[in-house]
Amino acid sequence: MREDIAAFADRVDAGRQLGNEIAFRNYPDPIVLALPRGGVAVGFEIAHRLGAPLDIIVARKLGAPHQPELAIGAVAPGGVAILDESAYHYLDLTEDEVDAAIERETREMSRRQCLYKGDDPPLSVRERTVILADDGLATGMTAEAAIVSIRQQSPGRLILAVPVCAPDTVDRIRPMVDDIICLYAPTPFHAVGIWYQDFEQMTDEHVIELLERSRANFPLGTVVRGGTGRA
Repeated sequence: MREDIAAFADRVDAGRQLGNEIAFRNYPDPIVLALPRGGVAVGFEIAHRLGAPLDIIVARKLGAPHQPELAIGAVAPGGVAILDESAYHYLDLTEDEVDAAIERETREMSRRQCLYKGDDPPLSVRERTVILADDGLATGMTAEAAIVSIRQQSPGRLILAVPVCAPDTVDRIRPMVDDIICLYAPTPFHAVGIWYQDFEQMTDEHVIELLERSRANFPLGTVVRGGTGRA
């Protein structure tokens, strides 16, 4: 693939392409869990294509002290915290610094969960086919934390679905899930956003709108026996 040609027009296009690919697998009883914010637009299109309910799982990157854009790990619901040991040692971080980052991002994770869903409980994933969706993975740390969190809830199977992903991240995460559906794993990768023509940041309001639209079609407890859904 030429680097000057984007693979996707926007997250809607990416979600529709992913949805079509996933529909061929005909997974039983699917539920889509999306990583906010950008993953929700992708997950909404997948859920629509499959005729499946959509929910979120809020995972948060742990930024390095004084270098917040540098990921040293991630947190997810259920007390999950993963660390990049190489970054931890390279930056010579103290336990207090790491604990402070975990506490800070755990608070933010809870705040966003409440913002997006209010008092609505999460959909049960027990013995269901969980499709974890995001708009792309670079280091993949938030997805990795989300996978660990979902595994705690005993899904029937766990599928990671992303439009584009760094090849080394695919290799690292593959053993953690039952399947990975990644449409592009380009080399060189550079960054998620360059593979989209439009990669404008999603707003919290848009996330809430998509969740409400999905909830109107699939109330709590909806069970979907097939995976092909509606076109």
